[in-house]
Amino acid sequence: MLYWLSSLSEGGDLFNLFRYITFRAGAAFFTALIFGFIFGPPLINYLRRTQKKGQPIRDDGPETHLIKAGTPTMGGLLILSALFVSTLLWARLDNGYVWIVLTVTAGYAVIGFADDYSKISKMNTKGVPGRVRIALGLALAFVASAWAMWLHPAGLSGQLALPVFKDTLINLGVFFIPFGMLVIVGAANAVNLTDGLDGLAIMPVMIAAGTLGVIAYTVGRADFTEYLGVYHVPGSGEILIFVAALIGGGLGFLWYNAPPAAVFMGDTGSLALGGALGAIAVVTKHEIVLAVVGGLFVVEALSVIIQVLYFKRTGKRVFLMAPIHHHFEKLGWKEPQIVIRFWIIALVLALIGLATLKLR
Repeated sequence: MLYWLSSLSEGGDLFNLFRYITFRAGAAFFTALIFGFIFGPPLINYLRRTQKKGQPIRDDGPETHLIKAGTPTMGGLLILSALFVSTLLWARLDNGYVWIVLTVTAGYAVIGFADDYSKISKMNTKGVPGRVRIALGLALAFVASAWAMWLHPAGLSGQLALPVFKDTLINLGVFFIPFGMLVIVGAANAVNLTDGLDGLAIMPVMIAAGTLGVIAYTVGRADFTEYLGVYHVPGSGEILIFVAALIGGGLGFLWYNAPPAAVFMGDTGSLALGGALGAIAVVTKHEIVLAVVGGLFVVEALSVIIQVLYFKRTGKRVFLMAPIHHHFEKLGWKEPQIVIRFWIIALVLALIGLATLKLR
């Protein structure tokens, strides 16, 4: 919204700063961060008053989680409010890619909110039926993938770009849409499964988002893409504004979510942020790199899939409990140990993913 101030510039003045994505990204970060600090306490107090008993705790979960009973959920509203306000203020609103990511984020937030509300109102951990959530998520991902395919330049539309291999594209044609749907839905649910310990999901989300933001800015600049040998996606650099706002809002939330958490993110936040990561990957043509950058989320999701399939076939379990962070809890690891070690893994994977820009 504030980008229009650049039209008042004659060059070399204050208004000229609004032309630069990097300036607006920095402003978006601080706007979201300050928003989180200001509105965090009143939102948490409101959630405590309205939810009374807080988020329902699984009876079959780790015993240490029972002390968290009464902690309110839906804290993702704080992240998302900061994210949307900041992005709408500082991003170019004539950029279609920004609207794709915002639409996916908002849509999955609604699905997550409905799931959280169902759990709180019924005081159980079931929420909205899984098939309904997946169906709604797929419909939203279909719209986003088709929209991205329509906006991509002719040479990239419907193509799958491979990391590391220079000038290598796989023409998926219309099948790019179901592929994009798989990426977005998979990312949303993988982050949702990771959100099981205080601060465990939000930091890896910010790390992955920051990496994808650098990638979006890079592939949005013709000079950078020519030097690095990656494909140019005109206009994708504006996604950096969204990412900066996400990181600012995420840090504001982490201030209150750090152990012991004053509020949980809930499905409202985890589904929305995971969907956002998937949408950014689809927009920037870095879907495969997302599997590396977000490798922690992939492992969490795979641990659940392996556990379920193996148990159905043999009646036995591979892990003491899934997702895998609960397995380490059962082994006796302390929650802060698991969280910080998983953060380190997420950072290492993000650096590996970022290296694919240069490794050709």
